[in-house]
Amino acid sequence: MTKQVQQLDRVIIRFAGDSGDGMQLTGDRFTAETAEFGNDISTLPNFPAEIRAPAGTLPGVSSFQLHFADHDILTPGDAPNVLVAMNPAALKANISDLPKGADVIVNTDEFTKRNLAKVGYDGSPVDDGSLSDYRVHALPLTSMTVKALEDFELSKKDAERAKNMFALGLLSWLYHRPVESTVSFLEKKFAKKPEIMKANIAAFQAGWSFGETTEDFSTSYEVKPAALAPGLYRQITGNTALAWGLIAAGERSGLELFLGSYPITPASDILHELSKYKNFGVRTFQAEDEIAAVGAALGASFGGALGLTTTSGPGVALKAETIGLAVAVELPLLIVNVQRSGPSTGLPTKTEQADLLQALFGRNGESPVPVIAPLSPADCFAAAVEAARIAVKYRTPVFILSDGYLANGSEPWKLPEVEDLPIIEANFAEANQEDFQPFKRDPETLARPWAIPGTAGLEHRIGGLEKADGSGNISYDPANHDLMTRLRQAKVDGIANDVDPLRVDDPDGDARVLVLGWGGTYGAISAAVRRVRKAGGKVAQAHLRHLNPFPANTEEVLKSYDKVIVPEINLGQLALLLRGKYLVDVISYNRVRGLPFKAEELADVIRDVMGNE
Repeated sequence: MTKQVQQLDRVIIRFAGDSGDGMQLTGDRFTAETAEFGNDISTLPNFPAEIRAPAGTLPGVSSFQLHFADHDILTPGDAPNVLVAMNPAALKANISDLPKGADVIVNTDEFTKRNLAKVGYDGSPVDDGSLSDYRVHALPLTSMTVKALEDFELSKKDAERAKNMFALGLLSWLYHRPVESTVSFLEKKFAKKPEIMKANIAAFQAGWSFGETTEDFSTSYEVKPAALAPGLYRQITGNTALAWGLIAAGERSGLELFLGSYPITPASDILHELSKYKNFGVRTFQAEDEIAAVGAALGASFGGALGLTTTSGPGVALKAETIGLAVAVELPLLIVNVQRSGPSTGLPTKTEQADLLQALFGRNGESPVPVIAPLSPADCFAAAVEAARIAVKYRTPVFILSDGYLANGSEPWKLPEVEDLPIIEANFAEANQEDFQPFKRDPETLARPWAIPGTAGLEHRIGGLEKADGSGNISYDPANHDLMTRLRQAKVDGIANDVDPLRVDDPDGDARVLVLGWGGTYGAISAAVRRVRKAGGKVAQAHLRHLNPFPANTEEVLKSYDKVIVPEINLGQLALLLRGKYLVDVISYNRVRGLPFKAEELADVIRDVMGNE
């Protein structure tokens, strides 16, 4: 039977199943195949916080959404064209997100009376007509997998575990994905378990063959490679990009990179990744708690290394006192906060950007700290290098505010040329100085000397008590405290003149509405702006990477527009700062659902504001 091949410009697929069904692995492998093929991609993994939620229940549903296209894309997509539902819970949790006419592939083997009852279905939605708005493909994926593996010496349970590979094979056939990388991946992953390796490869190939021979799919689809700028690309997640950026910063500064960390979702992968690179002078230390982790990192900076600590919001709360100490002793320290939903433990695996005020003000006293936020998974690399540059040059702790969406999401990343990365000069204080002044400041940066312990002639006091200007001796003098407080603030404020100005995307220069974002909202905002412009609307866009201090031209930009919309996945934290600093009555749009914005919802907000001009 000759099957039709239909050309598409983009597809959004969501794999969904129980947290033990391997949906993250399936999505990751499909993404790798798609990246190898050359499409532009954007992903959204979404998984439960529980290590093992009750099987077949709504809280246990894990999903992975992938948007791939033959052109530049910015988000994982608003709504899937295809849903692969491995059980009734996966179907119920995701069906409301699908547009009419979407393809729904369901694993009917799991649609038992017991599993249906667990999620409140009285009968099977596959049979009762409730899915009539969709193109339903009811397939016994589990039993077909078991049948395909009957010649292997596996238990039925072990054979059933390979059903995700059967589904991956079917979808790989359906969208003409290259399969060699998945076969190679399985060979490496299960190299020590050859029977399991062969079984997974067989299940994957069986899924492909089923797509080729079944009458259930009369059409397959092609999405041509995207026209990306020439260069060497790889698929990368935000956490991996951040780790690599930190390694690059260590190399470009000539400093040993030291990570003091305590595992916490969704930042732990940075620790895992950096631990692989001892050959690049990276030392990783998994501490007994968050306080010990940041203490070790600051100690490393005191000793002349590039100190780094990684965490999420709850960990930042515990690290606050030591970060304040870093402000007082004026040493470089990188604090990576991969934000998640709060307060307290909150929603550990869900994204949010509600720690901005915590990063700025979550310490006692006047303790200013620069704050940088990457805008995409790939941009985490550049943000890490920039944060290290500022920390070393200005002798200050620096926050990097990533988030769960950026950390776990992935996209193509063009590998930079090493010579294009900035050189970071540590400029340690020279030995054997007469009358060494540990707080005598550089007149341009206001940074104090970085004196390595044990260096002859550089002995000086260290600690959290206020220091006398110049000598660094303990001082309780009121005027000195006022001076030192203002100097520390001026040092951070001066960074505004050492960062790129806020760039505005306003093609015709006559838009009256500006959309201003920060962090991981960049993709959704940009996609929304594209949609409004395509329909003839005139809207400008700008995105803040530097949140403390703001770029020097921020006030000028804000006051150049009649209305400024600020979408945030919090209750208006950046909006509060902009109103307070610049007296601009920005229009705040806020949602805190543990999910990134959808492009269409932001497009509706922009249209509404433009319509009310």
